[in-house]
Amino acid sequence: MTTNAQKAGQYPVAKSDTEWRQQLSPAEYRVLREAGTERAWVGEYTDTETEGVYRCKACSAELFRSTTKFHSNCGWPSFYAPSENDAVELISDRSMGMVRTEVRCASCGSHLGHVFEGEGFPTPTDQRYCINSISLDLQPGEPGAASTTER
Repeated sequence: MTTNAQKAGQYPVAKSDTEWRQQLSPAEYRVLREAGTERAWVGEYTDTETEGVYRCKACSAELFRSTTKFHSNCGWPSFYAPSENDAVELISDRSMGMVRTEVRCASCGSHLGHVFEGEGFPTPTDQRYCINSISLDLQPGEPGAASTTER
């Protein structure tokens, strides 16, 4: 899922730190650009069941669809798969004294959350993409009929 451009730190959507700070609120910037975490149970999309497409708050790239969202009772929106395999970038994260897999937007490199495996949820992939609500914008509507936009 990682391309050579991503390994070199280049993403299709590239902005300066100043541009990101101008575009994002301080809370959005902390999570998306500094890999922060939104507090559990406060996010806008934690329990949302609205049909639609979840896009990156920073660049509007399509990331997840409501058809893969499920209730995991973890305090953050959970999905069992991204909308496309190349929509996200997975990176080993050894912070906080544990090994986890960080999930980033493959278009702009913004931090989205983490993915966990083997937790026993009855999903097709046995994965839980635990994503910060503040990293997402929900485009309501039919998940298969979403238009593409760029922020």
